[in-house]
Amino acid sequence: MPKLFDIKFPGAGKTLPEGFWSAVDVWIKKPHVVNKRLCGVTETESRAVDREALLFLLDGPQDVLSSISSSSSRASPGQTHEQEKHWSFSVRTFIPKVTRYGTLLHKEIILKDFDRQQVTFLPFEEDSDGKVSLKRGNLYQLQLHHQDCDEWGLELHVLDSDAWFSDGVAYPNLSWLSTDLLPKLVRWATECKSSEFRSTLSLLPVEKYSVMYQQLKEKYKVMVKVWPEVTDPEKFVYEDVAIATYLLVLWAEERAEKNLNARQSFVDLGCGNGLLVHILSNEGHPGKGIDVRKRKIWDMYGPQTVLEEKAITPSENFLFPVTDWLIGNHSDELTPWIPVIAARSSYSCRYFVLPCCFFDFYAKYQRRQCKKSQYKEYIDFITEVSQVSGFHTEEDCLRIPSTKRVCLVGQSRNYQLSDEDEAEQRRAHYIHSRQPSSGAPVQRSEIGNSVDCCHGDRDTDKPPDSSWGEGFQPRDRVETVRNCAALPRDFVDGVVLQVANVLLEMTEDDGRGPSSDWNRGGSLSVSEVAGLLEQETLQLLKNECGGLQTLLKNNHQVFRVEGGRVYIRDWRDRKSSRVDPKRKPVALGALKTRSCWFYDHHPQRCPLQAQHCAFAHGPDDLRPSTRPLKKMKNDAL
Repeated sequence: MPKLFDIKFPGAGKTLPEGFWSAVDVWIKKPHVVNKRLCGVTETESRAVDREALLFLLDGPQDVLSSISSSSSRASPGQTHEQEKHWSFSVRTFIPKVTRYGTLLHKEIILKDFDRQQVTFLPFEEDSDGKVSLKRGNLYQLQLHHQDCDEWGLELHVLDSDAWFSDGVAYPNLSWLSTDLLPKLVRWATECKSSEFRSTLSLLPVEKYSVMYQQLKEKYKVMVKVWPEVTDPEKFVYEDVAIATYLLVLWAEERAEKNLNARQSFVDLGCGNGLLVHILSNEGHPGKGIDVRKRKIWDMYGPQTVLEEKAITPSENFLFPVTDWLIGNHSDELTPWIPVIAARSSYSCRYFVLPCCFFDFYAKYQRRQCKKSQYKEYIDFITEVSQVSGFHTEEDCLRIPSTKRVCLVGQSRNYQLSDEDEAEQRRAHYIHSRQPSSGAPVQRSEIGNSVDCCHGDRDTDKPPDSSWGEGFQPRDRVETVRNCAALPRDFVDGVVLQVANVLLEMTEDDGRGPSSDWNRGGSLSVSEVAGLLEQETLQLLKNECGGLQTLLKNNHQVFRVEGGRVYIRDWRDRKSSRVDPKRKPVALGALKTRSCWFYDHHPQRCPLQAQHCAFAHGPDDLRPSTRPLKKMKNDAL
């Protein structure tokens, strides 16, 4: 088979040839990680075959057979495979993101030749009647080649490049195979990194997920245009569409397995914007969402989407005995409690949780292992909570635009119903063991526990142990803004002036040419800037998200923060002034509405003329702002 392209491996190839086969398996089992037009593949179980079995399976044109079935006189270095059966045979079926082939299935026969360290892909199409046609022109091969000394190369061979057909989905371009796929295979083979988590959608049939996702994405894409929240609409809408798709397919599989007719009911604890609740309800599942704070978008959903504004406190008053599934989608401080609440609600209650922020039962989660990533350690902790709560716990990875994509599912119990009392003792003992020691910080909130229960009015006559853990507090009903914007203006101005004066006294010449006549000062690391400030000032800043660095970045008129260092901003410099041709120009109504800090405080004043500066040079240059005043939130509400 003619060689079309080759690429060299960096280094001495210490991970080869094993790394080659690991990389090939990624391309075979998860082609969607590089071909974004695919949702995935289904693959038959691979089986070892000898030459005679191979000829029987490949009952095709002789030139095709001879190009892949001829034996090599010698084996490649490092061969570790058995000699009796040189080939491994499997078939994969492509699942495109957008259905475009009708009933026609696009498949590939995959032949791994362990003698010659090569893998061959034979694409074919199968219609609804089972009739098969081989796409001879798209037959290709990846071969690991060992050169002199420790040099290794990866080669792409194509049977007939002139007859190659491409649609960008099941049949990629030859140039894409050469310039995109091969370099990724080389990198994967060299790194040989194993993921801490399972493959995406490992608990679901990928083909059903793909069809359902496209339907829901088309149905709910209008939400992007009418999104009233300040959050990114595309991220949140399509993320919730993907999560809803996952749950709907999971529940459909559960109904088929258990021969159920009624659709599962649900409660989403900490439902946030409520879109997931809206989609699941619209698709026929009875349920509701509960969150401590109402969002603007809630009013847009209509009466069929049930959303309740209340604080959730884990206790006997917050059980859901008639609910099938509890959902925790980025549920923060409720995350470890959801398996417990599900277990205590009823023996048949199941749960789905997508952990995000790291919370223990009563406080922030504290790391205990340094050999794992913090995220993996926290997932393992929630898994432990689930198992102690009595669930057979399954882990999966969602396809969502987020770095926190691992979900946990508890569908069945690891104990019999008759052992419920013993299981409850294990749960109670475990939760008690996680209580912080005396003096340790716990979650605080201004919200009390006087909330209505989720299945009736709160019963004030409950025994003292109806509260599962003293110390848990739900989050504040009013979201606290901690981005340094709430700090007193005089305090911020004082810090800015103090830091700027120190930088100006350094008067470093950074060699930027004509700008050096105007004093742009030196630079300090953020930690060095912190050393300039008093402890009381640092403590006040520490209470804000981001602290000192956030304050410096918020005052971008004065400072430029890059690579952990702080500089005086020179607005004559294109990079420093953040001029971007792709950005929309500043509206005229936003110019001259704030005083120029350099005009007021720099010894040489502003380096720009008044007509070229976006800020006001003196009171006569200042104009009133045309921006509407922000609505002030009433703390009493």
